[in-house]
Amino acid sequence: MLEIKDVHKTFNAGTINEKVALNGLNLTLNDGDYVTVIGGNGAGKSTMLNMITGVFPVDSGNILIDGEDITNLPEHKRAKYFGRVFQDPMTGTAADMQIEENMAIAARRGKRRTLGFGIKKAEREEYKKLLATLDLGLEDRLTSKVGLLSGGQRQAITLLMATIQHPKLLLLDEHTAALDPKTAAKVLEISDKIIMENHLTALMVTHNMKDAIVHGNRLIMMHEGRVIYDVSGEAKKKLKVSDLLAKFEEASGKEFANDRMMLS
Repeated sequence: MLEIKDVHKTFNAGTINEKVALNGLNLTLNDGDYVTVIGGNGAGKSTMLNMITGVFPVDSGNILIDGEDITNLPEHKRAKYFGRVFQDPMTGTAADMQIEENMAIAARRGKRRTLGFGIKKAEREEYKKLLATLDLGLEDRLTSKVGLLSGGQRQAITLLMATIQHPKLLLLDEHTAALDPKTAAKVLEISDKIIMENHLTALMVTHNMKDAIVHGNRLIMMHEGRVIYDVSGEAKKKLKVSDLLAKFEEASGKEFANDRMMLS
């Protein structure tokens, strides 16, 4: 489903601010993989997602989706392959528009636009069904402005919007980091349900080691722009946070010192 082959990316090359973000990154995701990604600050996690979606061009290497090389495809042309949810719940929705209007924008993304009138009854019923699966009571608030909702509710709607067209790859970029623990757990539960029921391939960056172990069928650890640990199946289920810390120290030769991840 996804192949990242020997991808390199350096920002501000040749200057005092030079930063190697990806250093020969290799990663292959099979169809249906749900991969959690952990690593310290500057490990290259978010840069990897930005390379995949085309936010920044790669310096060298190749990125393939379903066997198609998209390395040189501009961001807007490769957008059809992906659904993405960011850390900030305010990013994925239009606050001044109604819930149903936000859903309609997502449902019609990439499709031919016409001068047809508004949101049709059949579309509205479909949105109600989708919102009902969230179990947040939003199916009865279709005309509410999204800006009136809580961060967790907005993030849940963003998840629906990102997956309404069944993307080839769902990218979750620390999408629960800005939420309180209870709300974050609910959004993760919704994420798991959507991924499983729609048979999606997903890549979830998280700073929470426990979440990385519990969710998904595979876990990768990044350090200095490359993958230093890759575990799946039964071996992943048996992991403990202490195991991840030990693996990091073994692979990198350094003690793990990311306060944000440790405190999680």
